[in-house]
Amino acid sequence: MEEVKSFLVLLESSKLLPIARAILLLMAGYFLGRLVSVTVIKITHKHFTAHGHLVLKRVLFYGIFALFGISALRQLGFDLSVVLGAAGILTVAIGFASQTSASNVISGIFLMAERPFSIADVIRVGSTTGEVISIDWLSVKLRTFDNLFVRIPNETMIKSEVTTLTKYPIRRADLMIGIAYKEDIEAVRELLLEIANKNPLCLVEPAPLFIVQGFGASSIDLQFSIWAKRENFLTLKNSMYETIKKSFDDNDIEIPFPHLTVYAGSQTQDFPVMNKAP
Repeated sequence: MEEVKSFLVLLESSKLLPIARAILLLMAGYFLGRLVSVTVIKITHKHFTAHGHLVLKRVLFYGIFALFGISALRQLGFDLSVVLGAAGILTVAIGFASQTSASNVISGIFLMAERPFSIADVIRVGSTTGEVISIDWLSVKLRTFDNLFVRIPNETMIKSEVTTLTKYPIRRADLMIGIAYKEDIEAVRELLLEIANKNPLCLVEPAPLFIVQGFGASSIDLQFSIWAKRENFLTLKNSMYETIKKSFDDNDIEIPFPHLTVYAGSQTQDFPVMNKAP
């Protein structure tokens, strides 16, 4: 016991005891912050999204660690009023120097509150489409389908139109089709409905939609809309186009295309355009 007391007296006299206490407080804050954040995430995992878990975990950890850090500074004899005053002045200076970053942080808070999308959702921003892999204070990170990494500032996300492609379990595929003016529209409609009924990926409800868009320059323009589960959207769209082309060929339904006549001047006759026989 005498040796322990003498050791503590030595620490006190050499000013090492406050440093040791500060280090212990920082270590305790680190491990306690990790423990509390992980425990809370396990308890509330059913009530938050992956993005909400990430934000909550960071807030808990850094909040607890900051409290222990303040206690560590007090052990070292720092006047916290001076430290907080200096921190305020530094914050104002940094704010003026980084207005863009501050705008991104504020926009990030709005994104986290509104939650228009979550991690693992597929979104489209302008001409960029990709999977959300991270939602941070300054930016949103995407992985495109050709495996590129795209970083979009939060301020841009707030100002732009953002489409969440995986928000709902089903999607509608709009097939744009042109037929010759000589074709029977009702017969084409019946054929398209038959094709949709035979495709196992096409949903019965909602029912397919057939719309005559109008009279185009060289065709009657049709829209045939069908519904599919989100994960089957592209597969259904591709298979429908392939089946429609084959069925139109089998039933002698013409899919027209624009023709061009080349004219070289007033003294030159039009070049004849002829279909080459197969």
